[in-house]
Amino acid sequence: MNRQTAAIDQGNARLLRLATYASVLVAVILIVLKATVWYLSGSVSLLASLIDSLMDGGASLINLLAVSYALTPADKGHRFGHGKAEALAGLAQSIFISASALLVLWQGIEHLRHPVPLDAAWYGVAVMLLSIIATLILLRFQNHVIQRTGSTAIRADALHYRSDLLMNASIIIALVLSWYGITSADALFGIGVALFIGYGALQIGRDAVQILMDHELPDTVRTEALALARAVPGVVDVHDLRTRESGQQWFMQLHLELPGELSLNDAHELGEQVRHAILQRFPQAEVLVHKDPV
Repeated sequence: MNRQTAAIDQGNARLLRLATYASVLVAVILIVLKATVWYLSGSVSLLASLIDSLMDGGASLINLLAVSYALTPADKGHRFGHGKAEALAGLAQSIFISASALLVLWQGIEHLRHPVPLDAAWYGVAVMLLSIIATLILLRFQNHVIQRTGSTAIRADALHYRSDLLMNASIIIALVLSWYGITSADALFGIGVALFIGYGALQIGRDAVQILMDHELPDTVRTEALALARAVPGVVDVHDLRTRESGQQWFMQLHLELPGELSLNDAHELGEQVRHAILQRFPQAEVLVHKDPV
């Protein structure tokens, strides 16, 4: 690795760390503000937004850990890296968020049955406006990092925060309607957000379980990897492709069918060509090639 490449890698690593720190910082600030105003107002929709910010904070923390692990090479005790720690954290987060969504759902139903006038609703509106501004600033920085690094983790985090913009706007509408006497609006919006959060928690849990169970990569990835291997001149065929995912790292192993009269050096060279062809398309993969004589 030359000095220019090393400098670029260090710059990207710095940007990735800054993006994860900024995401966690924004989430923590919004959690404190929303928790304070929810305590003052008793708004169900604001409670739902608080739970969503807790989910944002958890997701951002997972991304921070994922990026930290991605920048740390495998060690003697963990030859395949530390990627599954991300899945374990995601599973724990999914359980916590599901329980929180049920709490918000129960609060919303109770407020529908027994309407309660809101206090300090305009403080809630102010906090939601501040949330929108902070989210827009964070998204602008994240988009810059994505353009520079192409990070999948930061791209996923940015997608989550984009969805928050619509949610925050809808909660402002609910608070304003409740202030003008439509008290059921707050409870109804809270129930809707709780269902949305619960669905997101189930998605996180499902993805985490798939990673922990060494689920195969998508069929499109497998098909393309097989095509790349078969396209290398001298390869007769490919079989027994196995894939799995561990955090940001992919693992692939496959068997090449090669002419039996090839020398060991020639067979090794063909295997390296196949490995590099797959790595050029999927740089996050670790590829293991086994050669079978035909």
